[in-house]
Amino acid sequence: MIHVPVLQKQVIQYLDPKPNENFIDATIGSGGHSLGILRITKPDGKILGIDVDPEQIKNTEQTITDIKDRKRLILENDSYTNLKNIIKKHNFKPIHGILFDLGMSSWHLEGSGRGFSFQKDEPLNMRYDGEDKGVLTAEYIVNRWREKEIKEILKKYGDERFSGKIAREIVKSRKNKKIKTTFELIEIIKESIPSWYHKKRIHFATRTFQALRIAVNDEFKNIAEGLEQAVESLDEGGRIVIISFHSSEDRIVKLFLREKEKQGLIKIETKKPIIPCLAEIKTNKRSRSAKLRAATLLKQ
Repeated sequence: MIHVPVLQKQVIQYLDPKPNENFIDATIGSGGHSLGILRITKPDGKILGIDVDPEQIKNTEQTITDIKDRKRLILENDSYTNLKNIIKKHNFKPIHGILFDLGMSSWHLEGSGRGFSFQKDEPLNMRYDGEDKGVLTAEYIVNRWREKEIKEILKKYGDERFSGKIAREIVKSRKNKKIKTTFELIEIIKESIPSWYHKKRIHFATRTFQALRIAVNDEFKNIAEGLEQAVESLDEGGRIVIISFHSSEDRIVKLFLREKEKQGLIKIETKKPIIPCLAEIKTNKRSRSAKLRAATLLKQ
């Protein structure tokens, strides 16, 4: 599968990599962004690539195959919520820039087999790290959480207008049979909503799946933790670039950067979020909801 990095030109523009500089890709995914950075930072610039998903670390190794580039790439299977410890572990400094490409990748939808996509019949896992034993999964939520709790996450994380009806139908259905797969959940959602909702441009299950994914991975809390550590870790003049795909994600990023600018720690470089052009959206559908924000660390 060919991975197409979102807003690649803009990432390079705002990270502004130069030869021999070091960068962190906090959500390296399949390595598309990092590959572009490595090409510019020759001969001695390094990248510390982090991903909570062990399969994405393997995907990066398949993407970045040049021996010289691989020698300048350090990979760590961990969460960016542990950013400072990872940096310390690898004694990775100085740090000239940090990139966050938030949310799930195309690979999670198309190749992970973990139930991120409502177009495939897969187990309801939805964890980025792929774990399913003794940890929170989408299957656990739909089968064990109370109706009120399910309704709340569908509303909070998915902006789902029929959150109450969907939560009620989930609880009703699980009394007869445990909900284990994506297609089983889709049928329940379909039964919960009016027929006209089936015909909207966005698939009627999109918001429910989004909400479950965010809840399972505690995404919003993790973003704030990761950004805080990133600002603390950058060297003077270092750049931070964040790509989000959800309005609530973008709001978290926007408010975080504004607060840090008020404190005199950073300068925001994007007064409004950067969005992809129509040509990119046509070639890479995943980019259609992408928003990029960037900032520079000021002298302290």
